[in-house]
Amino acid sequence: MRFVVVTGMSGGGKSTALKMLEDAGYYCVDNLPVSLVEKFVELVSVPGSEVSKVALGLDVRTDQSFQDVTRVLEQLRTAGYKFEILFMDAEEGVLIRRYKETRRVHPLAQQERVEEGVRKERKILENIRRSADYVIDTSNVLTRELKEELDRIFVENQEYNSLMVTVMSFGFKHGIPADADLVLDVRFLPNPFYVEDLKYKTGNDKEVQDYVMGFPEAGEFMEKLTDMLRFLIPNYVKEGKYRLVVAIGCTGGKHRSVTLANELYKRMKDNGKYGLKLYHRDMAFQSRIDAGAASS
Repeated sequence: MRFVVVTGMSGGGKSTALKMLEDAGYYCVDNLPVSLVEKFVELVSVPGSEVSKVALGLDVRTDQSFQDVTRVLEQLRTAGYKFEILFMDAEEGVLIRRYKETRRVHPLAQQERVEEGVRKERKILENIRRSADYVIDTSNVLTRELKEELDRIFVENQEYNSLMVTVMSFGFKHGIPADADLVLDVRFLPNPFYVEDLKYKTGNDKEVQDYVMGFPEAGEFMEKLTDMLRFLIPNYVKEGKYRLVVAIGCTGGKHRSVTLANELYKRMKDNGKYGLKLYHRDMAFQSRIDAGAASS
């Protein structure tokens, strides 16, 4: 039997993850009182049981100490039960925004501000997060991308290192992304903006891609960048990093950066050892600016 404990920060996506696992064939139980966890595991682990995949949701509640949860999990391991821990997380600002948008009350905030509840919860959960088998940060993850990630881990059984890599294109004129870990400047390449037939196209168009990648420097840059990331990523994983944002910038974030971000994503997507997403921050915005300038 495959047994997954789903926990994490309130607002981090635990309920969504459980629903997705249920769709994938897991028998899911959420909000089970801690006192019943051991009995539940015993029942579903009976030889001959038809249940082969189980996901159990556990989170911080005002009426129980999370120390009780940790104690029960330790007792289950001692008794020989095998399970994996999936920890759903998100940045503090994102969690606060989600609570304010839904107008829900944080379980640890009570009469205090949501911020205080989030900080208390993170302190309580720091040990189980540290011991989790998988940590997924949903701060910038689409629902579709989360499903793909969960399927990769719990359905396709691919290797997972709790690292989500975001390849992002952006325009320097719109500012460097605040969450970027690595910033690459590709303004050394000729700008398609000054080619009349390419001016109003983007790096998602084949004509622009052929133009940009037609320069030997673009191919050499991609080789060096890919080689650097092959070296960096395993070391980031070893140090416990769970999110890496690789930001590739050109002037407006529409042509060169989009082309090279697409190319990097293509080269990295079949690695299978980490999560990967592609994001073009300024492409649509810059396209509207250019269109407005052309019509004025």
